[in-house]
Amino acid sequence: MKYLIPFFLICFLGSCLLDNSSDAVDITEKFPRESVPAETTPEIMGYDSLLAARLGADDYGMHQYVMAFLKAGPNRDGTEEERAELQRAHMENIGRLADEGKLVLAGPFLDDGELRGIYIFDVQSIEEAEALTATDPAIQSGSLVMELHPWYGSAAVMQINEIHQQIAKINI
Repeated sequence: MKYLIPFFLICFLGSCLLDNSSDAVDITEKFPRESVPAETTPEIMGYDSLLAARLGADDYGMHQYVMAFLKAGPNRDGTEEERAELQRAHMENIGRLADEGKLVLAGPFLDDGELRGIYIFDVQSIEEAEALTATDPAIQSGSLVMELHPWYGSAAVMQINEIHQQIAKINI
């Protein structure tokens, strides 16, 4: 439990302190090694260097992503059949991006507000994420619009799709 608090603190500080003016973020400037408490040494925490390398983790176990907020777009009209087809194509695009390893997390918000969902892309720049979002039929139709932000989060997020495949009885 005492190791969870520093982890959550790093996650919180990382999301609060990142400078959105540049896609490339030097995390070592935000969190110098001297600021890491001695009790969080790799030997004590059970550090797995092979897993860290496979997930692209930095020394803090973190990774840079681009987060997309999907918002309701100006073109939400259409017949029920047209909306169903657009949703099917949107879900196929999500699956394709996940299969390519570019989309590591996606999901809708459940409150039917302006924010419709999120994506987390494993890319290093807003431009790369923009190119990926442009392939989404819901974006192309204007049914959804994206707001993109560089994000610093746990490298463990990279395992979500793999774990999801193991726990989902029904894959859509």
